[in-house]
Formats: sequence, structure tokens, C-alpha cells
Amino acid sequence: MKNKFLTYLTFNRNIIFLIAMIITAHSYSQNAPLFEQGKSLYKAEKYQEAVFSWMKILDHERHSAELYFNLGNAHYKLNNIGPSIYYYEKALLLAPNNRDIKNNLSFAENTRIDAIEPLPKTIFYKWYHTISDQLNFDGWAYASVFLGAIFVVFFLIYFFSYSEIKKRFFFISSAVLMLLLGMTLSMAFSTYEYAINNKPAIIFAASSDVREAPNLGSEISFILHEGTKIQILEKDTDWGLIEIANGKEGWIPLTDLKEL
Repeated sequence: MKNKFLTYLTFNRNIIFLIAMIITAHSYSQNAPLFEQGKSLYKAEKYQEAVFSWMKILDHERHSAELYFNLGNAHYKLNNIGPSIYYYEKALLLAPNNRDIKNNLSFAENTRIDAIEPLPKTIFYKWYHTISDQLNFDGWAYASVFLGAIFVVFFLIYFFSYSEIKKRFFFISSAVLMLLLGMTLSMAFSTYEYAINNKPAIIFAASSDVREAPNLGSEISFILHEGTKIQILEKDTDWGLIEIANGKEGWIPLTDLKEL
């Protein structure tokens, strides 16, 4: 009876896997021509038509760094500052170390009106984020699990070893692994917390008044323009409390921005 049940489960799992593969293949077969069509239109300098073609892929909820990168390029050619920066940023989220995306994003950012000087960062802050940005939360979590497993193995070898040389080697190795494990765990927690609290958005309005309170009757604190990247700190109905790179805060209509 047990063998029949296991066979039944295996059969169902294979059927589900096969269905998933068919759906994926069908989705790819639908989207591949649209992507190539968009590339052809882009080469023909029909940038708006290329955008329409690639947006159909997003309508099918198919996302990739390459797709966002091409959308950013097309919008940049159309001089759509906000959308170009938005899609480059989306591409960078999926491929954070891609040099082409970073370069094109820099070009697009140079076309913005707002030149906001960010708050100065300490050397420790820069060093910490240089390391933490190498992996996302999942990557640091996997690294922690791997180092934890190696630490257990090395510690057991140290504990049961009779050789003085081996005990010394595996004790030192275990201590080093413990330090590395603590570092990766710290990175995993910090990247997770950052991912939860990080709510970036791009200004899409040509010009947007940032006010002291979430209503049109309040005083204007400063003005932002299309393409500026901000952080959403809080939402209140149709308004968002935002912060810019220099630390200034204020309320802005949510319709003036698009969240990443």
C-alpha cells in the first residue's frame, strides 16, 4: 500500500513538473518573437514601437534584466528621462553587477534637472556596503548555511582527533569559520532588513511640489523633477512621505512617482 502511495505521489509530481515545463515553454515561445520584434524596431529607430512590443512581454509578467535594459535604452532615445532611469534601475535590481546597465544609467542620470548632493558616508559605511552588495539576502543565507556545515565538520574532527597537530589546525580553522559565519549571518540579516525597508521610487512627473504635510494647502518645501530617485518612508492615502539623497523629507502625491 505504501509503495502504491509513493508511486502515486511520484506520478503526480512528474505530471505537475511536465505541465509547468509546457507552460514555461509556451510563454517563452510567445514572448521571444515580441522581444526580437522590439530589437528590430529599435535598430530601425522606431523606439516607441519597440517600447510597445516589449511592454507586451511585461503584460505576460515575464521579467528579465535584458528586457528592462532595452526598455531603458528605448526611453532614453525618446528623451523620456523618468521611464529610462526607472527601467535601468529595474534592470540593475536583477543584474546588480552589469557594467553596461550601470554606464547607461549614469548617462540617463546626467540628463536630470535635479543635482542632489548625497549625505557624506563614512569609510566604514562604504566598506560594509561594498561587501554586503556582493550578494543578496538569499546568497548570504546560503553562504551562512554552507559555512555552518563546514564549521560543524571541522569542529567534530578537532574534537575526536588524537593528533596534536590536527587538533591545532582544526581548532584554528573552526575559529576562523566561526568568525566568517558570524559575518555572513550579519550580512544576511542586514540585507534582509534593507530589502524590507528599502522602498525606492522614481519621479515621473515633469515637476512635483514636495510639501510639509499630505495636503495641497501645506507649504512647499522643495521641488523635484522627472527622473529623481527617492525613498518612500510612509504612505497616507494618496500621499507619500519621501526622502531624497541629501536627507530632506516631505510629502508628495503618489501619482507623481513610480515605485521600483
